[in-house]
Amino acid sequence: MGKSEIPSVRLMEGQQMPVMAMGTASITAEEETKAAIVEGMKAGFRHFDTAYSYGTEKALGEAIREGVELGIVKSREELFITSKLSPAFAHPSLVLNAIQATLEKLKMEYVDMYLIHIPLKLKRVGRGEVGKDDISAMDVKGVWEMMEHCKILGLTKAIGVSNFSVPTLTHLLSFAKIPPALNQVEISAVWHQKKLREFCKAKGIHVTAYSPLGAAGTSWGHNKIVESRVLSQIAEAKGKTTAQVALRWVYEQEVSIVTKSSNKERMRQNIDIFDWSLSKEELANISQLPQHRAIVFANIFGHHDLVLHLDAQLNDSQQ
Repeated sequence: MGKSEIPSVRLMEGQQMPVMAMGTASITAEEETKAAIVEGMKAGFRHFDTAYSYGTEKALGEAIREGVELGIVKSREELFITSKLSPAFAHPSLVLNAIQATLEKLKMEYVDMYLIHIPLKLKRVGRGEVGKDDISAMDVKGVWEMMEHCKILGLTKAIGVSNFSVPTLTHLLSFAKIPPALNQVEISAVWHQKKLREFCKAKGIHVTAYSPLGAAGTSWGHNKIVESRVLSQIAEAKGKTTAQVALRWVYEQEVSIVTKSSNKERMRQNIDIFDWSLSKEELANISQLPQHRAIVFANIFGHHDLVLHLDAQLNDSQQ
């Protein structure tokens, strides 16, 4: 597979976005993150997904500068960079400071996509139990107006959301002057999100899948994809890996993908899903798989009313 053969999708305002991004959420050590991103560029990735909350923006910026110096890419303009508004900054008065902090860490003048990370306001960002007083409802209208302002200022080429359900998107669309170009949510071969995908398609909102392999290997994920007998049988018949079949299924739903790996061989395997397809029978078999979410916010942030409400909305989007 050639290094430039990841296809692109045209977003609602005309931006071309590579349909597979290299994610940086699970890579913690800065040097390890930087090295993995450089390898990602060598493998052919041109879209990188980060967030203020991941703590990887600085390493991403450094890796990109190194990639340019090494001649792996000609310039930053060859790349598509997605970052996200931290829930700690999800307040109208903080959005502009938040994107400026992101750009400072990246050492860039703009990002290509800036997303609201989660439709909640948190006093602090971190895994594990947080106090009830740390979680509050987000002023979606006020925050979105500032997201629009960031786009108008040229600090981001496009704006979107993450972890938004059909009801939350419906509310946002009722007042948005610039509709979200993208909604990044969990989608996998065992978490189809059909209702949400159909809603977004009808509204012209592109959908990106995170945790397309069930976040296997994390404290909150599962192995139901990598250990799926149905997927492994399809993979064996096609001479592919189970992960490749799972990623191909997501791509065939007209959904773009964020994959995460620091393993060079696995990076190349992740990219090698675009010159073959699944049969109708294989797609039908995958459509029958039991559904199971990897990311349950109540498990990450604690069992509080607002978090449970968000989880319930996202669960409803699965229907």
